[in-house]
Amino acid sequence: MKMKPEQLELIRKQLKRLMAIEDGFYAKKLQGIDVDSIDSQEAFEKLPYSDKNDLRDAYPLGLQAVPEEEVVRIHSSSGTTGTPVIIPYTAKDVDDWADMFARCYATAGLTNLDRVHVTPGYGLWTAGIGFQNGAERLGAMVIPMGPGNTDKQLKMMEDLKSTVLCATSSYALLLAEEIAKRGIRDKLCLKKGIIGSERWGDKMRARIADELGVKLYDIYGLTECYGPGIGISCDYEDGMHIWDDYVYCEIIDPKTGELLPDGELGELVVTTLVKEGAPLIRFRTHDLTRFIPGDCPCGSPYPRIDTILGRTDDMIKVKGVNIFPGQIEEVIAAIPGASSEYQFMIDHINGKDLCTLFVETIPGANKYAVENDMKELFKHKIGIATHVMPVDLEDLPRSEKKSTRVFDNRY
Repeated sequence: MKMKPEQLELIRKQLKRLMAIEDGFYAKKLQGIDVDSIDSQEAFEKLPYSDKNDLRDAYPLGLQAVPEEEVVRIHSSSGTTGTPVIIPYTAKDVDDWADMFARCYATAGLTNLDRVHVTPGYGLWTAGIGFQNGAERLGAMVIPMGPGNTDKQLKMMEDLKSTVLCATSSYALLLAEEIAKRGIRDKLCLKKGIIGSERWGDKMRARIADELGVKLYDIYGLTECYGPGIGISCDYEDGMHIWDDYVYCEIIDPKTGELLPDGELGELVVTTLVKEGAPLIRFRTHDLTRFIPGDCPCGSPYPRIDTILGRTDDMIKVKGVNIFPGQIEEVIAAIPGASSEYQFMIDHINGKDLCTLFVETIPGANKYAVENDMKELFKHKIGIATHVMPVDLEDLPRSEKKSTRVFDNRY
């Protein structure tokens, strides 16, 4: 992706500010680098990457790049292991984030007449409050439910006539199944779903859209970079538009760190252009995607990245073969009798790695055919053999947050 002159200018301004902070995170990381020499995209691309381990090492407030009195809020990454990453926000950061999020909603066709039902969690996690602030900035009515208590969710959704559901894909599926069971879809006013926080396959997308009767949009973001709302898909469902007046993106080979040409799959790297509290310079997200070349039919001037395939740290190696969850979902999507939900188990028994794929089937499906067809396609597409265990719809667990679908029991 070609860097725009205005992006380079903002990056230079950001670098000068960060390098002037005595004992600051980037002043130490970029020690010895002459900021005045960063006068081109090529020069910028020689700067070192940063990653989550760097940010963890700065715990608790080593990333703070403004005086104490300018920090109005902190958020923390949603990971459950390791030292958390603490991100300070200034008032301008909060405003910028709300503006980006409102732009996401507008791209999805929302207006100030919509009623936005927010189910992601609140607190240190960026999701709930991000969805809320963006909707309020747009002027829409917010119903700030948070996760859980499905009975109350559905009652409020019906009584308050929610038109937009904001959720993780896992919780959207749980709600869709409950709505179908109770036969209340015709009592609801839902028109759109804004889905984020975890990747999801085409079959899951189709199930949620069909059972809720809504148009779905992928929203993108990460706590280290504001939170959800730095990009979203449009009506054409061909990738996600990224707000490149706030973030500059690169795609690199996750193994070598080399930049990849537009269209090639790799790891997304982000640089914040105007973030004050805790800017990022060449931050490796570990999210796997690609730039989509050309213009979008929607007419938006903002560049697009593809729907996230997975994460580099989601990759598992079995018998020398690298496997990503997205590949498993592609296999499942190709089998007519299979539904969207699955669990992939890897065990080490008698000196050998053994794989088992539990997959839900649609009512009336021939489970024997699903088992055999999936075994054959899994071996052909992914390159290793796996046991396939078809189960009934809703036999696998559901989650109100993010679902775990791959279990590596070898270690």
